[in-house]
Amino acid sequence: MAAQTFIAISELHPNFSHPKVAGIIIGKTDVRSFPDRKNIGVDRFTFSFTMRDSPDFFINVTAWGNDGYINGLSNSFSTGDCDPEKDRFSPTTPSLYRLLVAEAHSQVSLCADMETIDRLLPLLHLPVKDSRDFYSLGDIVANGQSLDGTVINILAAVKSIGELKQFTTSDGRKGQRLEVKLFDDSVSSFALVCWDREAIQLVQTLIPKETVLFIADAKISFDSFRNGMTATVNSKTIITVNPDTREASLLFSYAKEVSESGALDQDEKQEDVPVDSITDVYTVSQLKQKGQESPEAFFGITYSFISKLDIDSSVSKVITMRCCRCKLQVPEDAQSCSSLMCPGRDQPFSATTGFGLLVDFTDHTGTLHACTLRSPVAEKTLGCTTEEFTSLTDDERTALKWKFLLERCKIYVKILPSTKMRSGIKGTVLGCSVADPGEVKQHMSALLQQL
Repeated sequence: MAAQTFIAISELHPNFSHPKVAGIIIGKTDVRSFPDRKNIGVDRFTFSFTMRDSPDFFINVTAWGNDGYINGLSNSFSTGDCDPEKDRFSPTTPSLYRLLVAEAHSQVSLCADMETIDRLLPLLHLPVKDSRDFYSLGDIVANGQSLDGTVINILAAVKSIGELKQFTTSDGRKGQRLEVKLFDDSVSSFALVCWDREAIQLVQTLIPKETVLFIADAKISFDSFRNGMTATVNSKTIITVNPDTREASLLFSYAKEVSESGALDQDEKQEDVPVDSITDVYTVSQLKQKGQESPEAFFGITYSFISKLDIDSSVSKVITMRCCRCKLQVPEDAQSCSSLMCPGRDQPFSATTGFGLLVDFTDHTGTLHACTLRSPVAEKTLGCTTEEFTSLTDDERTALKWKFLLERCKIYVKILPSTKMRSGIKGTVLGCSVADPGEVKQHMSALLQQL
């Protein structure tokens, strides 16, 4: 089919009979079924999608038919595909009309014309709303419950993607839920909840800390369990991945900067559980195996030796300075924060000093490399403040190092996925002290019995 036979969405009119339209899919709902009023005991099936053929025009399409036709059609394309084909439950569009796809009269197929595909693909990165019309996560938190129940636009980066939860409702229907954590320069973690299979499939393809989203028409709610606000993807929502806008570009640069600096990992400590509540004991190999299998962070105890602790290297490698406002690492003699997205760029500069170490720990099953040991856990572990540490002689630092390298330690650790690490996981030390020999013997015997 030649590209010139397609009718532009902007030119559609009810007088047209069976128009041919080409566009890129920018949104899609799950298949739903309803009892057919004309045929008792028979269900009708439907789903909707939104297609776009230019920066200014996109339109909703609704398909109706039997089970086989609708599920087959829905499975034949996804958001981001090129397809040659207004109410409160669908995205708001500039078009006055809606297209109807019916089994007897319509055909939907993937576009094979490369010229058309090349023209349509860039549209996938254009938000469907004004690129400056969005709330920051800080705005949402600041407005609090006054936004409860409203529908707004959000620009944010992806921090992490949670585990898919399957469930069955009281009336026997199966459902699913997935939670994505977002961040920007004002808030380090904010929940976005997805219930629809189509939305879940889209967000599962995203790369955390390397993806920016423009979320048009997300529903904001107050979550009493969290005692805070959350966003939800619904049938009106359209998610634009890595939007081609100035605001998104700035946020992408910030996300890359804080990810590489480790500041996001440092923010995670706000979500850590109390050390006293961590009771599961693991060998190093068990930590690695569970970490590679689990898409979410988990906590455990390991009785291991710290096999790398470079506290006798230069002080600048042991003690770091971070901007008080955006948590990015700054040079020791910095007079300002270099981050373009730092919320305090127009205010007097202030920084905090703390330990910033990467340690390895080893037991009889292997070694976990490059685990983060930062203030204030590092102060408690080493038994000194940063000021006291800087006054130690080289010999005293070496003696402090060997205090741990020679002894088996009880290490409380958080394991989380990491695309930057070769192993695919990263450890954060939440507590560390020389272990009691009797306690070690008891737990090591229990672990050996499991093998």
